[in-house]
Amino acid sequence: MSKKIRKPIKNEKDFSSKIVKILSQSPNKAFNYKQIGAKLELDDTKSRNQIIKDLKILAASKKIIETEPGKYLVKAESQDYYEGTIDMTSRKTAYFVCPDFTEDVFIPTNNLNRALDKDKVKVYVYNRRKGKRPEGEVIEVIERNKTEFVGVIDIQANFAFVSTANPKMYTDIFIPKDKIGEAENGDVVLVTIEDWPKRADSPFGSVIKVLGKPGEHNTEIHAILAEYGLPADFPVEVEVFAQKIDTSIQESEIAKRRDMRDTLTFTIDPKDAKDFDDALSFKKLENGNYEIGIHIADVSYYLEEGTILDDEAYQRATSVYLVDRVVPMLPEVLSNFACSLRPNEEKYTFSAVFEVSPTSQVINQWFGRTVIYSDQRFAYEEAQYIIETKDNTIPVDISITGESYVVSDEIVEATLKLDELAKILRKKRMANGAISFDKVEVKFNLDAEGEPEGVYFKVSKDANHLIEEFMLLANRKVAEYIGKQKKTFVYRIHDEPNEDKLIAMQTVIAKFGYKIDFRNKGDISKSLNALMEEVNGKKEQNLIDTLAIRSMSKAKYSTENIGHYGLAFDYYSHFTSPIRRYPDVMVHRLLQFYLDGGASVNEEIYETKCLHCSNMESLATNAERDSIKYMQVKYMQDHQDEEFLGVISGVTEWGIYVEIVSNKCEGMVRIREIKDDYYTFDEKQYALVGATSNSILQLGDEIYVKVKNADLVKKQLDFHFLRRAE
Repeated sequence: MSKKIRKPIKNEKDFSSKIVKILSQSPNKAFNYKQIGAKLELDDTKSRNQIIKDLKILAASKKIIETEPGKYLVKAESQDYYEGTIDMTSRKTAYFVCPDFTEDVFIPTNNLNRALDKDKVKVYVYNRRKGKRPEGEVIEVIERNKTEFVGVIDIQANFAFVSTANPKMYTDIFIPKDKIGEAENGDVVLVTIEDWPKRADSPFGSVIKVLGKPGEHNTEIHAILAEYGLPADFPVEVEVFAQKIDTSIQESEIAKRRDMRDTLTFTIDPKDAKDFDDALSFKKLENGNYEIGIHIADVSYYLEEGTILDDEAYQRATSVYLVDRVVPMLPEVLSNFACSLRPNEEKYTFSAVFEVSPTSQVINQWFGRTVIYSDQRFAYEEAQYIIETKDNTIPVDISITGESYVVSDEIVEATLKLDELAKILRKKRMANGAISFDKVEVKFNLDAEGEPEGVYFKVSKDANHLIEEFMLLANRKVAEYIGKQKKTFVYRIHDEPNEDKLIAMQTVIAKFGYKIDFRNKGDISKSLNALMEEVNGKKEQNLIDTLAIRSMSKAKYSTENIGHYGLAFDYYSHFTSPIRRYPDVMVHRLLQFYLDGGASVNEEIYETKCLHCSNMESLATNAERDSIKYMQVKYMQDHQDEEFLGVISGVTEWGIYVEIVSNKCEGMVRIREIKDDYYTFDEKQYALVGATSNSILQLGDEIYVKVKNADLVKKQLDFHFLRRAE
């Protein structure tokens, strides 16, 4: 058989990175130039001479060691090796993210060496040239971020390929014939990567689940969950275990608790909520103060550690709120029934009870297990009506009962007083530097089949803020109570904002005439709040809200308390939603343990749990965002013949992103689709500039668009550019 000879590589740069890679793959074996040439499949004289030259340069710079004349070994722990994660772009290139570098290291496509997005990798970083971004090559994939992917299967005679809609997944997945399973050509499937042979262009995998046909509603919703490794259903054994739990209220258990059944108590939740995990109680005291109870479902009473139900809840770590459904953390028997603080039912709760002055000062506090009886269930709209009108007759058009009804005078009085106290708490919080993000939420009116009939925006009003302020009070005071004891605890922390992102944001908002005050931390908070207030109701509000949120650090769970920047709290935790968040369950357990006199628990164990919960929260958020994008595309499919007024929300070298004013749906106008001139991207102006007319399309400009393409699988909208707004 004739020897395979590859043509000499014309690139005059050098073979240094490839040499180091070969030596790194066999760190205990010395190679000469011929062996390296054979590995690179090069045997022409020019290439071999270049290899010899590069070996000497690498040895002289102490990157490799010459163990004997002409034989080389990689230097252990070379300073040019770093561990970090891969951040893929949509162009099949990547950046290597590592704390050792102030800027991310560029990884060209041919240097990825089978690394995928968010994989933990070992990278060799090239010598950096002045003024150039450092480049690197993946030497080893240390740990895969994920091995399961969702895609559409293309079945051939003896094999198949699965291609994903994820723009950061640059390769399809090869499926051998015997691993196709029940899949039919064109199905949406969940596959797992099992191997990626060195000489194979694609990883090898197998089909583990058929999700359905592309474009079908249930298929796409299940595909979103599967893409993030989130479950759609509970395992049968978990459901059976949950059904066997005794959920009856026992006198023997009531005797161990503070009995608050005679105190006026009610819930305020979204009108479509089924899991009511918090209630407020209100009592006027003889000294002129008020006793306010924040009562939280006592999930930890039913959810015993070490059971299969607890293991399942921990793995999920959070409920997932998709547009058309909730994937709960706990089975329905607990989330919607036993633990839900439904009206006119006795319930076990874990409570924070405060004596509060008329100026919202906390005079006394008490934490512990209670039993309550909810006298009333309100939707936010009903409570808002009481706050706005002070009327005790709920009209039929907002009533959740479907009929007009009368609320007792004492509940109206309690609602109005709680609103008054909440406004004082909110004002104090803002004065202390808290940042107010009342971002508009996009919601859909769905028909019986889950199809979108209309879009509306959810805006926080006084009733929302009432609940928010008392939940924040409970979360803060619980964290403060344990934090000051210096015992291991689960905190909700939020670091200061990324200044580079704030500076980038300033560049964008300056185009609208706004600015951020960078003098100190307090001034940044004040100017951000002023900005949020100023843009309220304006066309650029959603864009600027989004930019502001992106400039913030991500809140997360940790045993290391650094405070919460966004809320301006030194201590903060999550205590108020244990039906839908596992960290709250951990907080309840720890609080009761410490109330009973327990010593500080193992910090390392809880830090691991915090990391898991933060990661699961991030996946759930991504799935929720994808479900909104999917529903927006689905909605726009039925409006393809309409003109829409939009605001330019992003500008890139390949086109402009446009957000429709009336429904917040975002899509792209490709640069080649704008026919009134030849446009190029001006990075400094963050705009497209017409070559002939010098006309500018920039952030915040209003234009009219029409749907060109609505791709449900990619969750992507493409628009036709029609004209500028007058």
